[in-house]
Amino acid sequence: MRTPVRLLLDLLVPVRCAGCDVPDVAWCPACAMVLRAPFPVDRPATAHGPPVYALGRYRGPARRAVLGHKERGRRDLTAPLGRALGAALPLLPAARAGPGGVWYLVPAPSRPVAARRRGGPHMLALARQCAAALALAGQPAAVAPALRMDRRARDSVGLDAAARAANLRGRLRHVPAGSPPAGQPVVLLDDVITTGATAAACTSVLATAGVPVAAVLTLTATA
Repeated sequence: MRTPVRLLLDLLVPVRCAGCDVPDVAWCPACAMVLRAPFPVDRPATAHGPPVYALGRYRGPARRAVLGHKERGRRDLTAPLGRALGAALPLLPAARAGPGGVWYLVPAPSRPVAARRRGGPHMLALARQCAAALALAGQPAAVAPALRMDRRARDSVGLDAAARAANLRGRLRHVPAGSPPAGQPVVLLDDVITTGATAAACTSVLATAGVPVAAVLTLTATA
C-alpha cells in the first residue's frame, strides 16, 4: 500500500518506465527483458584483454534507461539495473569469484565534473546494487573502487577510438585503497561500451597495478 507521501509524490512527479513510458513503474517487466542474456562484445581496442560482455544493445528502451540513469537523475533505475548486472554476472563463462568465493566488482570511473553534476559516481551506485543482488543470491560480493579518472579527461562523446584512447592516456589512475586483496580477480562494470577504449584503459591500469581482470560486463553495447 502506498503511503500518503508516496501518493503525493506520484501526483507531483508521476513515475513512468524509463524504457516505454508506461505509468507507475521505473523499469517495467517488458523493458527489463532487453537486458537479460549476456553476449560477447568484440572491439579492436579490447582484442588482447579480458573478454567483454553486454546485456543489451544501446538502442530503444535500453538506451533510454542508460541515459535516464546516467544523465537525467533517474536514480530509481539504480536498483533494477544493478540487479540485472548481478543476475548476469554468474552466467559469464570467463568470470569467476575469487578465493573464498567473493566477487570483486570494479566500477568504471566517471570524470569528476560529471560525477558532481550527476549527484555522485553513477557506476559506483550500480556496482553496489549488483553486489547486493549477488549477496541475496548467496554469492558474497564486494565493490572495489580501484580506479579514478583525472579531471583533465574530457567528455568522450563524439570521439573516435583513437581520440578516446588518447583522452584517457595518463588520466586513469589506480587507487590502492580501493583495491581488493592482492591477486584477487575482479570484474569491471560499465554502462555502455562503444569503441572499447575505456574498458581497455581500465583493464590496463588495473593489470599494471597487479589487479587481474577476469571480464568486463556492461549494460549495453553500441552497434
